Amino acid sequence: MNFPARYKADIVSAVESIDLEKVVEVIDLFKHARARRRNIFVCGGTRSASTASKVLCDMIACSSFERPVRFRIFALDDRAWKWDADGDTASSEKLFVEQVKNFAEPGDVVVGISASDKSASILRTFEYAACLGCKIVALTGLDGGKLAALANVAIPVGSTNFGTVEDTHVIICHMIGSYFLEFEGRSRGTGPAEATSIDEAHWQPARRA
Repeated sequence: MNFPARYKADIVSAVESIDLEKVVEVIDLFKHARARRRNIFVCGGTRSASTASKVLCDMIACSSFERPVRFRIFALDDRAWKWDADGDTASSEKLFVEQVKNFAEPGDVVVGISASDKSASILRTFEYAACLGCKIVALTGLDGGKLAALANVAIPVGSTNFGTVEDTHVIICHMIGSYFLEFEGRSRGTGPAEATSIDEAHWQPARRA
Protein backbone atom coordinates (compact mmCIF):
# COMPACT_ATOMS: atom_id res chain seq x y z
CA MET A 1 0.00 0.00 0.00
CA ASN A 2 1.47 3.38 -1.00
CA PHE A 3 1.53 6.37 1.38
CA PRO A 4 -1.55 8.19 0.00
CA ALA A 5 -3.52 4.95 0.35
CA ARG A 6 -2.33 4.52 3.94
CA TYR A 7 -3.22 8.12 4.76
CA LYS A 8 -6.66 7.69 3.21
CA ALA A 9 -7.21 4.52 5.23
CA ASP A 10 -6.18 6.33 8.42
CA ILE A 11 -8.60 9.18 7.66
CA VAL A 12 -11.46 6.73 7.06
CA SER A 13 -10.67 4.94 10.33
CA ALA A 14 -10.46 8.25 12.20
CA VAL A 15 -13.83 9.40 10.86
CA GLU A 16 -15.37 6.07 11.86
CA SER A 17 -14.09 6.66 15.40
CA ILE A 18 -16.17 9.84 15.85
CA ASP A 19 -18.74 9.42 18.60
CA LEU A 20 -21.80 10.86 16.89
CA GLU A 21 -23.77 11.03 20.12
CA LYS A 22 -21.15 13.44 21.42
CA VAL A 23 -21.53 15.56 18.27
CA VAL A 24 -25.27 15.69 18.96
CA GLU A 25 -24.48 16.82 22.52
CA VAL A 26 -22.42 19.71 21.17
CA ILE A 27 -25.23 20.70 18.79
CA ASP A 28 -27.67 20.69 21.72
CA LEU A 29 -25.22 22.74 23.81
CA PHE A 30 -24.99 25.31 21.01
CA LYS A 31 -28.78 25.45 20.76
CA HIS A 32 -29.00 26.07 24.49
CA ALA A 33 -26.39 28.84 24.28
CA ARG A 34 -28.19 30.52 21.38
CA ALA A 35 -31.58 30.41 23.10
CA ARG A 36 -30.14 31.99 26.26
CA ARG A 37 -27.92 34.53 24.49
CA ARG A 38 -24.74 32.98 25.85
CA ASN A 39 -21.34 33.48 24.21
CA ILE A 40 -19.46 30.66 22.45
CA PHE A 41 -15.66 30.97 22.31
CA VAL A 42 -13.63 28.69 20.04
CA CYS A 43 -9.84 28.26 20.06
CA GLY A 44 -7.37 26.00 18.26
CA GLY A 45 -4.07 24.80 19.68
CA THR A 46 -2.20 24.64 16.35
CA ARG A 47 -2.41 26.39 12.99
CA SER A 48 -4.55 23.58 11.55
CA ALA A 49 -6.76 23.52 14.64
CA SER A 50 -7.17 27.29 14.37
CA THR A 51 -8.39 26.75 10.82
CA ALA A 52 -10.97 24.29 12.16
CA SER A 53 -12.10 26.80 14.79
CA LYS A 54 -12.59 29.49 12.16
CA VAL A 55 -14.52 27.05 9.92
CA LEU A 56 -16.87 26.30 12.80
CA CYS A 57 -17.32 29.96 13.75
CA ASP A 58 -17.93 31.09 10.17
CA MET A 59 -20.56 28.40 9.56
CA ILE A 60 -22.37 29.01 12.84
CA ALA A 61 -22.31 32.79 12.35
CA CYS A 62 -23.67 32.45 8.79
CA SER A 63 -26.53 30.30 10.10
CA SER A 64 -27.80 33.36 12.03
CA PHE A 65 -28.44 35.44 8.91
CA GLU A 66 -32.01 36.76 8.75
CA ARG A 67 -33.04 34.84 11.85
CA PRO A 68 -34.54 36.44 14.96
CA VAL A 69 -32.44 34.36 17.38
CA ARG A 70 -28.72 34.67 16.64
CA PHE A 71 -25.50 33.05 17.76
CA ARG A 72 -22.85 34.97 19.71
CA ILE A 73 -19.79 32.99 18.60
CA PHE A 74 -16.16 34.12 18.48
CA ALA A 75 -12.93 32.55 17.20
CA LEU A 76 -10.18 33.52 19.63
CA ASP A 77 -7.16 35.22 18.05
CA ASP A 78 -4.16 32.85 17.80
CA ARG A 79 -1.66 35.56 16.78
CA ALA A 80 1.06 36.84 19.11
CA TRP A 81 0.13 40.05 20.90
CA LYS A 82 1.73 42.45 23.40
CA TRP A 83 0.99 43.38 26.96
CA ASP A 84 -0.02 47.03 27.12
CA ALA A 85 1.68 47.49 30.50
CA ASP A 86 5.32 46.89 29.65
CA GLY A 87 5.50 45.82 26.02
CA ASP A 88 6.65 42.27 26.81
CA THR A 89 5.25 39.56 24.56
CA ALA A 90 2.56 37.55 26.36
CA SER A 91 3.42 33.92 26.99
CA SER A 92 1.79 31.38 24.68
CA GLU A 93 0.10 29.75 27.68
CA LYS A 94 -1.92 32.94 28.24
CA LEU A 95 -2.76 33.52 24.60
CA PHE A 96 -6.41 32.44 24.84
CA VAL A 97 -7.24 32.68 28.54
CA GLU A 98 -6.56 36.43 28.68
CA GLN A 99 -9.01 36.96 25.81
CA VAL A 100 -11.64 34.81 27.52
CA LYS A 101 -11.21 36.77 30.76
CA ASN A 102 -12.28 39.95 28.94
CA PHE A 103 -15.71 38.68 27.93
CA ALA A 104 -16.69 35.26 29.34
CA GLU A 105 -19.48 34.88 31.88
CA PRO A 106 -20.92 31.85 33.71
CA GLY A 107 -22.99 29.74 31.33
CA ASP A 108 -20.96 30.62 28.24
CA VAL A 109 -19.42 27.85 26.11
CA VAL A 110 -15.69 27.41 25.48
CA VAL A 111 -14.58 25.06 22.69
CA GLY A 112 -10.94 23.94 22.44
CA ILE A 113 -9.53 22.05 19.44
CA SER A 114 -6.18 20.27 19.78
CA ALA A 115 -4.61 17.10 18.43
CA SER A 116 -2.43 17.01 21.54
CA ASP A 117 -3.52 16.85 25.16
CA LYS A 118 -0.50 18.99 26.02
CA SER A 119 -1.72 22.29 24.60
CA ALA A 120 -0.92 24.60 27.51
CA SER A 121 -2.83 27.54 26.03
CA ILE A 122 -6.07 25.55 25.80
CA LEU A 123 -5.52 23.82 29.15
CA ARG A 124 -5.15 27.19 30.93
CA THR A 125 -8.29 28.41 29.16
CA PHE A 126 -10.27 25.33 30.19
CA GLU A 127 -9.13 25.68 33.81
CA TYR A 128 -10.30 29.29 33.93
CA ALA A 129 -13.57 28.50 32.14
CA ALA A 130 -14.33 25.63 34.53
CA CYS A 131 -13.79 27.87 37.57
CA LEU A 132 -16.01 30.55 36.03
CA GLY A 133 -18.87 28.11 35.37
CA CYS A 134 -18.66 27.85 31.58
CA LYS A 135 -19.54 24.74 29.60
CA ILE A 136 -16.45 23.20 27.97
CA VAL A 137 -16.16 21.24 24.71
CA ALA A 138 -12.90 19.50 23.74
CA LEU A 139 -12.02 18.13 20.29
CA THR A 140 -8.91 16.05 20.88
CA GLY A 141 -6.80 13.11 19.77
CA LEU A 142 -6.99 9.64 21.31
CA ASP A 143 -8.33 9.79 24.91
CA GLY A 144 -7.95 13.57 25.20
CA GLY A 145 -5.92 13.47 28.40
CA LYS A 146 -6.18 16.56 30.63
CA LEU A 147 -8.25 18.50 28.12
CA ALA A 148 -10.97 15.83 27.97
CA ALA A 149 -10.93 15.52 31.78
CA LEU A 150 -11.94 19.19 32.11
CA ALA A 151 -14.60 19.07 29.39
CA ASN A 152 -18.35 18.66 29.71
CA VAL A 153 -18.31 17.12 26.24
CA ALA A 154 -15.15 15.57 24.74
CA ILE A 155 -14.87 14.21 21.20
CA PRO A 156 -11.59 12.30 20.78
CA VAL A 157 -10.34 11.13 17.37
CA GLY A 158 -8.88 7.63 17.19
CA SER A 159 -5.56 8.23 15.46
CA THR A 160 -1.95 8.75 16.53
CA ASN A 161 -1.20 10.89 13.45
CA PHE A 162 -1.59 14.59 14.23
CA GLY A 163 -2.40 15.45 10.62
CA THR A 164 -5.17 12.87 10.52
CA VAL A 165 -6.60 14.10 13.83
CA GLU A 166 -6.61 17.70 12.64
CA ASP A 167 -8.24 16.74 9.33
CA THR A 168 -10.94 14.89 11.27
CA HIS A 169 -11.50 17.88 13.56
CA VAL A 170 -12.40 19.91 10.47
CA ILE A 171 -14.94 17.23 9.53
CA ILE A 172 -16.48 17.37 13.02
CA CYS A 173 -16.70 21.16 12.77
CA HIS A 174 -18.41 20.79 9.39
CA MET A 175 -20.88 18.31 10.92
CA ILE A 176 -21.87 20.82 13.59
CA GLY A 177 -21.84 23.84 11.28
CA SER A 178 -23.78 22.09 8.52
CA TYR A 179 -26.53 21.19 10.95
CA PHE A 180 -27.23 24.84 11.73
CA LEU A 181 -26.36 26.29 8.32
CA GLU A 182 -28.01 23.72 6.05
CA PHE A 183 -30.26 21.23 7.85
CA GLU A 184 -31.89 23.43 10.48
CA GLY A 185 -32.18 26.32 8.03
CA ARG A 186 -33.99 24.16 5.46
CA SER A 187 -36.22 22.59 8.10
CA ARG A 188 -37.32 25.93 9.51
CA GLY A 189 -36.77 28.31 6.61
CA THR A 190 -35.92 31.76 7.96
CA GLY A 191 -38.31 31.54 10.90
CA PRO A 192 -37.46 31.34 14.61
CA ALA A 193 -34.45 29.19 15.43
CA GLU A 194 -36.32 26.53 17.38
CA ALA A 195 -35.20 23.10 18.46
CA THR A 196 -35.25 20.65 15.55
CA SER A 197 -34.83 16.89 15.45
CA ILE A 198 -31.53 16.00 13.77
CA ASP A 199 -32.74 12.57 12.71
CA GLU A 200 -34.57 13.58 9.52
CA ALA A 201 -34.35 10.55 7.26
CA HIS A 202 -34.29 12.33 3.93
CA TRP A 203 -32.01 15.28 4.57
CA GLN A 204 -29.01 15.53 2.24
CA PRO A 205 -26.15 18.05 2.42
CA ALA A 206 -26.52 20.96 0.03
CA ARG A 207 -24.60 20.52 -3.20
CA ARG A 208 -22.20 23.30 -4.05
CA ALA A 209 -21.30 24.26 -7.58
